[in-house]
Amino acid sequence: MDMKNIINIRIAFALVLSLAMVGCKRSSSSNESRATGWKINDKNGGFQYNTNFKEQATSPGLVFVEGGTFTMGKVQDDPMHDWNNTPSQLHVQSFYMDETEVTNKMYLEYLDYLKRVYPPDDPNYRLIYNSALPDTLVWRNRLGYSEMMTENYLRHPGYGEYPVVGVSWIQAVEFAKWRTDRVNELYLEEAGYLKRDARLTDVSADATFNTDTYINSPSSTYGGNAEVLEGGKKRPQTDAEGNPINIYAKRESGVVSPEYRLPSEAEWEYAALGLSELRNYNTIRGRKKYPWSGQYTRSGKRKSRGDQLANFKQGKGDYGGIAGWSDDGADITNAVKSYAPNDFGIYDMAGNVAEWVADVYRPIVDDEFNDFNYYRGNVYTKNAINEDGTVKVLTTQDIVYDTLSNGKIVPRNLPGEILQLPITKDDSYLRTNFDTSDNRNFRDGDKRSSRYYSDNFDESDDASGTRQMYNSPNHRVEADSTGALVRTYDKSNDRTSLINDNVRVYKGGSWKDRAYWIDPAQRRYFPQDMATDYIGFRCAMSRVGSKSKGNNKSRN
Repeated sequence: MDMKNIINIRIAFALVLSLAMVGCKRSSSSNESRATGWKINDKNGGFQYNTNFKEQATSPGLVFVEGGTFTMGKVQDDPMHDWNNTPSQLHVQSFYMDETEVTNKMYLEYLDYLKRVYPPDDPNYRLIYNSALPDTLVWRNRLGYSEMMTENYLRHPGYGEYPVVGVSWIQAVEFAKWRTDRVNELYLEEAGYLKRDARLTDVSADATFNTDTYINSPSSTYGGNAEVLEGGKKRPQTDAEGNPINIYAKRESGVVSPEYRLPSEAEWEYAALGLSELRNYNTIRGRKKYPWSGQYTRSGKRKSRGDQLANFKQGKGDYGGIAGWSDDGADITNAVKSYAPNDFGIYDMAGNVAEWVADVYRPIVDDEFNDFNYYRGNVYTKNAINEDGTVKVLTTQDIVYDTLSNGKIVPRNLPGEILQLPITKDDSYLRTNFDTSDNRNFRDGDKRSSRYYSDNFDESDDASGTRQMYNSPNHRVEADSTGALVRTYDKSNDRTSLINDNVRVYKGGSWKDRAYWIDPAQRRYFPQDMATDYIGFRCAMSRVGSKSKGNNKSRN
């Protein structure tokens, strides 16, 4: 090979190498699209995206729970033989859980907000505030004196850090929605998208912040008040012509947090077991009995040997033990963080109060259909759309109230929210993953799961208004011509169950329960519109992005 060819080959090789390096440089830039080569976040306009996002921040009150596989359902101590929690191996995605139960002080902050924004002395809003009030009469007992708790437990500072009770499942869900909006409102203010302190100085019934409304129609938030929406500390960018861009934060910004919600039953049980440090065969297969290690309710550690590890009823007439010696520190509930946390850093997952979870109750967990993020209770809706293509944002005049089975009246929606409609068959046409709006009784008494039950019971016999296998009582509350409520108690002798689509699971034992119930795998149910003196709740939040916190890299 002559020198000329050698030189040409070297030139060609250098050219290829330089092109490859240019290509590598292009693809390695986080601010340059790998799809088009266009600049991302160009100051002259174009696609705006948070390329500096690392991972989801831990929102107020939460701790991180790394997901994984576990055995849901107890495998020990089953004297009841009710067969309602047969062990099933499931997988749960990573999520966040409240460090403690929601306390009286936290709930009073919610009530204070409602009282300021929806004044109960205004007839238009009186029912909004009243519907959120906990039922303090749950403490009363016909053969016991409990007026001190009835009058003081919710509001007295002495009980501020105690878990709130007297809250129904419906009220707990509404608290979680309110909490979502207040946290995102603060995040957007801190990021410069909202005027500072607008949540205190500019808020009213028709000028509120709602997360879904902000995402779908940001200019409708705060009643369209431009001073609030464009008054952040960071002035909006402008394009070449001086027109403002990036005024509002979208999902792509990473500023808006996922919603607070009730945990699913699977999430709650997984978090309660605290399997983070005990990844051995027995714990994964369901041999861990309590949130702590060991088979007993008393501590075996030298420093705290003999101390009770949870607040529960120790025996007949014994709600705390002998004072000053074998005492668990409480007779009713106790202040949160009074006992050691589990390995996830979560407090009181056994005892103190039982807790609402999101699921509709069924005796059987249908792991054959789904063993990933199991949850029963999905009701899919869609945003209502106006004729001009915008979403329908509700006003005070649009508030609709529902009458619950116990006669209480609650708002179905609040001003500033987007009107929700059930999905239709047209929306689910040719879909394979769902085909109806209400999936609460999926594979449980409908045509897909039974050949006979749907023929035995009429729709009018079912409390939920849908055909299903559970023939539960149907108590009716209706308004007469004068507007007065007429309550009709179902006295039929043909009812065979208390289960319907409106009963929810609650987990964990309480101050009122024996040790049997503090096993995290135990499960019970209660009507979603009723409350007790032993059921509270805590919130959860889904994890977006990587499975492991602080590690966005793939594992070897």
